[in-house]
Amino acid sequence: MRAKIRDTEIYFDVVGAGLVVDGARLRSQPVALIIHGGPGADHTLDKPTFSLLSHKLQLVYFDHRGQGRSARGVKETYTLDNNVEDMEALRQYLGLDKIVVLGSSYGGMVALSYAIRYPQNVSHLVLISTVADSRFLTRAQEILAERGTEEQKAIAQRLWDGTFENEEQLREFFQVMMPLYSFTYDPNSLQPASNPMILSPDAINVAFGGFLRSYSVLEELHKITSPTLVIVGRHDWICPPEFSEEIASKIPNADLRIFENSSHSIRVDEPEALRDAIAGFLVYKQ
Repeated sequence: MRAKIRDTEIYFDVVGAGLVVDGARLRSQPVALIIHGGPGADHTLDKPTFSLLSHKLQLVYFDHRGQGRSARGVKETYTLDNNVEDMEALRQYLGLDKIVVLGSSYGGMVALSYAIRYPQNVSHLVLISTVADSRFLTRAQEILAERGTEEQKAIAQRLWDGTFENEEQLREFFQVMMPLYSFTYDPNSLQPASNPMILSPDAINVAFGGFLRSYSVLEELHKITSPTLVIVGRHDWICPPEFSEEIASKIPNADLRIFENSSHSIRVDEPEALRDAIAGFLVYKQ
């Protein structure tokens, strides 16, 4: 499905019912907007993990402008600010009231900015493997220098410089870096024959070559009013745990969960525990 909002067209998909049968009555389920990472990725890799929460939530997946199945446009418009405003326009387009906001990695940065700007629209905030300012860039490069292979260090230079030339280069980057993204990565395991993810080099280049270098919401985190769950993998190389600890310390009413057997891709490393943490949070933080 597509929503023509603002100056673009956003692809979205809905998993789960808004109204469910509960005995002799119908019960409304909370609606969660699932914000994918990257930037330059899409929503498809989130679906296998989070869609199993559809018995507790109605899940709305969407692709950021210029990414995945959403419309392309002028690449200079692929900004965090526009991602936030697109998300608010999508909420209004769908006629939603308060929403659960769940963002992973770059999606967590969008989630933080949205919750700061529109606190009245957020019932619960879930942040997974994310950061609140640009210091993560320097720290990630330090960790890569310690843990990475020479091949990983070389290919990551395209990320730091924002110089991916095409989708093939971006796909190669994720393949080479996967042992760092996933703590449980097994090179001998069978890999899917096809990957539904559509990659967008322009979006990742604009971010890492531009606005992420000055990104910071650290001093505005106190404006977030919703119950917040902050989740991070102990071995995360690009959004390491100290940044999640800092986020949790600055958001009122925030809980922190560190997954000891995960890196950046907790949905790959500990998917069941991740879902359990989110489901439990939604129950006990009413």
